[in-house]
Amino acid sequence: MPREVSLFGVLIPTLLPLFLASLLLQGLLDWALGHAGAYRRLLHPALVRLCLLVCIFSALTMGLYQ
Repeated sequence: MPREVSLFGVLIPTLLPLFLASLLLQGLLDWALGHAGAYRRLLHPALVRLCLLVCIFSALTMGLYQ
């Protein structure tokens, strides 16, 4: 598994695209949960958003580095 990805001659760590992808997926999931009204039932919505981001990032990382 490559540790760096070459993007136009610039080496970037593999975790950076994974983090950007997890931000995009979390944004889509956050939008869907917001329209479904799930955040009205939660005590601390910001903590749930952070936990979702961490879970998505961890799942993508574990899927790549297995």
